[in-house]
Amino acid sequence: MAENSQTRALFADALSGRINRRELLQRAAALGLSAPVIAALAQETVRGALASEDGTLSVTYYQWIDDLHHTPLTAVNDDFNKTFPLKAEIAPTQGFGIERFVAEAKDNTSTWDLYIGATPFLETIQLVDSGSIEPWDPYLPAGLVDDIIPAIKAEGTFDGKLMVWPFLLDVIVQGWNSDIVAKAELDPEVAPKNWDEYLANAKKVQDSGAAPFGCTYDFHAWRSILPITHSISTDVYDPETGLFMWNSDAAVAALEILKQMRELANPDVNTEGTSDAGVNGTPDEAAFAAQQVAYWVKYQNAHLRFAGTWPDPSKLRLSSLPVQEGGAGGTVFWDTGAVLFKNGKNKEQAANYMKALTTDQRIWEHSVTGKPPEETAVGQLPVYKSIWDGYAANRPPWLTDWAISIHDGLDKAKAIVPTKLSKTQFDVATPFYVDYLEGKESDAKTALTKANDAVMAEYNKQ
Repeated sequence: MAENSQTRALFADALSGRINRRELLQRAAALGLSAPVIAALAQETVRGALASEDGTLSVTYYQWIDDLHHTPLTAVNDDFNKTFPLKAEIAPTQGFGIERFVAEAKDNTSTWDLYIGATPFLETIQLVDSGSIEPWDPYLPAGLVDDIIPAIKAEGTFDGKLMVWPFLLDVIVQGWNSDIVAKAELDPEVAPKNWDEYLANAKKVQDSGAAPFGCTYDFHAWRSILPITHSISTDVYDPETGLFMWNSDAAVAALEILKQMRELANPDVNTEGTSDAGVNGTPDEAAFAAQQVAYWVKYQNAHLRFAGTWPDPSKLRLSSLPVQEGGAGGTVFWDTGAVLFKNGKNKEQAANYMKALTTDQRIWEHSVTGKPPEETAVGQLPVYKSIWDGYAANRPPWLTDWAISIHDGLDKAKAIVPTKLSKTQFDVATPFYVDYLEGKESDAKTALTKANDAVMAEYNKQ
């Protein structure tokens, strides 16, 4: 308890600017704070920052959002700034960390009015339970909440209140390099319909020498095991805890499919990434970008970004995940959105800003088309029914067939159920299913039962 008090005192001193950089680093090291937290505290903008002030809307983004959407984001911010003063900065977050926000809430302060970068199943329960954020509902424009696509609205709603204002939609799909597929004498315009066909195609690619590897995946469970499981069944969450049922029949079948993919994938596929605490810069991305692999399971923005490095990005093809006969045909989606800090000051303006940001067609055109060659397409899509109704009535020339297909697939997609364990659930399970993928454990059911037991033990401990 004393250490927690000392940590809160350090944050308060850093935020108020009462200590210098040297003292901050000494105290942070003595408390054993992680390097990302120390680095964030040491930033000039962090150490000298004042709390959110009336009269200036203070927005902070997860780094990748500015990286991928910088041009239209800047344009929207410039326009909004003409009507209300706006200050936008990159958030001190890495690997979905929310320590800074929670620490500020304990001191009843907030440097920012809102944070754009929250994924409902990863951070929201912790932000709610810590008292860091409040519902958007009192500040929402009339009719907006009913305009959100139902599955996305449900994802961001907690105890009947909209806690995450959705912004950037990602859906797990299959993508492939049509040039490589054609070289393997397969039809480059036809997506594998089921997982048997997917694996057979990937093997033919590798056996033919069209590419070194037939397929690849991101080994983080929410990007691989869970979406493959959803293609088989979406009834895989414990109704009491919300936890993924790791040793359910559908999850075991998914892991067995992933093991067969592992045998056709780049050798380093099951290793952490090189950035953002290991969750980004992953080996599958490098393999696809280098045109070393034909088929890839991941969210659509990854396919588009890394195909954008090819000599001819038009060789990319996208489709919904394969479905075994009798399977649910689902996938995983999530929407990265905004949370409203309880201790922020400009809440009405925060809502005005999010309405402007999420409806501005410059955001969506840039997301779908990019600005080649310097900016690749990203493919994240709008979340409002009215926007899609408008597209159906008068399709803009930049709206691609794959974007429509991804939107239409939301009818069968399912969001990951949030739990108090957040990302810890996946971290705890990882060593057990990786042991099976790497041949250290011979039975998928045994591996996932161990994973399930470890996750439940962690849940009960917390």
